[in-house]
Amino acid sequence: MAKIVSFDMDGTLIDSEFTDWVWKHGVPSLYSEKTRTSFEEAKAHIEKEYDKVGESALEWYDIKYWLRFFHLEEDWRGLLRQYADRISVYPDVIPTLERLKGRFPLVLTSNAAREFIEIELETTGLGRYFDQIFSVTSDFRAVKKMTEVYRRICRTLVVDPSEMVHVGDHYEFDYLVPRTMGIQAFFLDRSKQRKGDSIIWGLGGLDQRLLCDPRPKESFTGEGG
Repeated sequence: MAKIVSFDMDGTLIDSEFTDWVWKHGVPSLYSEKTRTSFEEAKAHIEKEYDKVGESALEWYDIKYWLRFFHLEEDWRGLLRQYADRISVYPDVIPTLERLKGRFPLVLTSNAAREFIEIELETTGLGRYFDQIFSVTSDFRAVKKMTEVYRRICRTLVVDPSEMVHVGDHYEFDYLVPRTMGIQAFFLDRSKQRKGDSIIWGLGGLDQRLLCDPRPKESFTGEGG
């Protein structure tokens, strides 16, 4: 039986619109103004630089790094708050957290920098559901591609990996990696492209799954509210 349930944040609890606007519109817009190039040219250049770094590197998640890299003078706080109205919680999230809260300690385990986590939790009010919040890149200076990240989290929470459940939308970081060390991981595939024993299409019904839902596992999709 699980003792602790961990959730990824972006793409799992909160949709990607906010982060997309910051990275794909906000930063390119500032660069376009600075260099007096078109937005399309600026965006192409910015995204090329992002791709050189890649999501396995710490810099990928660091807004302060990228503002320095492109010599942009914008304050990162103002940039994030400019797009705060784009922050949106998936409809199945709050009902699921309401059902799980009180049954399990809930933990947020995200690659997002703490700067992003704080504004997203403040805007949505989701912080009240979590007993502990980990920004892997800010707190551990690492990315969830490393099993050591999950080991450190388990040690901090004083649980065996087998007593922890993790749910997230990145197939490698949130599913394959934690499973290699015995964590019960669920891959959240909102696109409904994958099927499998530990693959869910939504969060609705997750509480039943964690409490030994009697339905056959192969028929469970996690849909509902």
